[in-house]
Amino acid sequence: MRRLSLMTILLLVAPVALAHDFWIEPSTFRPSVGEMIKIGLRVGQDWNGDPVARDSTQIDKFIVRDNAGERAIAGFEGHDPAGLLRVEKAGGAIVGYRSTTKFLELPPEKFEQYLRDEGLERIIDARAKRGESKKPSREIYSRCVKSLLIAGDGPTKFDKPLRFRYEIVPVTMTAGAIDVRVLYESKPLAGALVVAMHRDDPLLRIRVRSDAKGRASFQLPKRGVWMIKSVQMIAAPASSGADWESLWASLTFEQ
Repeated sequence: MRRLSLMTILLLVAPVALAHDFWIEPSTFRPSVGEMIKIGLRVGQDWNGDPVARDSTQIDKFIVRDNAGERAIAGFEGHDPAGLLRVEKAGGAIVGYRSTTKFLELPPEKFEQYLRDEGLERIIDARAKRGESKKPSREIYSRCVKSLLIAGDGPTKFDKPLRFRYEIVPVTMTAGAIDVRVLYESKPLAGALVVAMHRDDPLLRIRVRSDAKGRASFQLPKRGVWMIKSVQMIAAPASSGADWESLWASLTFEQ
């Protein structure tokens, strides 16, 4: 049987691993108080995702913050769903997952297409100025994802950040609309591309750039489950062996 070179394997795996979305998909966004909720992690595209089993080596933080406080989410290693929890007090709960960092290499044309898709044209320009447009990318990346739950009647404020490195924070939510803040290292990020997608109509995409205060406002034309996502890219630390570092954020909720 012919062996595949390491570069061939990277080229085959990389588009699947990096160019896809990552999100939290709970068994319900509106549980009863005390109900057991399955917290699934998904990787995929257009809301068509594969389960991601719990892997403690890939978890930097996996928590829930609700009206009872903040605590780690338990689960069974190697199993889907990745987490199990109960919201013991009525009101809103924020589930947050922060992954560890992975390394990835992409051929130049695939890397630049992904940069265009995620609104990162400034990185294309930076590569061109460095004479690197024809070079494969060397990148480290991590995920910063959240989901909003509402259990019974009670306070449902979600605007307190979880202090992830890159984070989409809901500011206000009303019927048919949501305002969010995009934070990078706890500071508002201007000019970030922020995209909202409906689960039952994934081709319905609303694309907004964050303003000077990191705010992005969405009018949501359909009820149902939504994902809001964004990608931030910066120069990678010299010790990482990579040129770029990307941080992928998503927020799922039911409107």
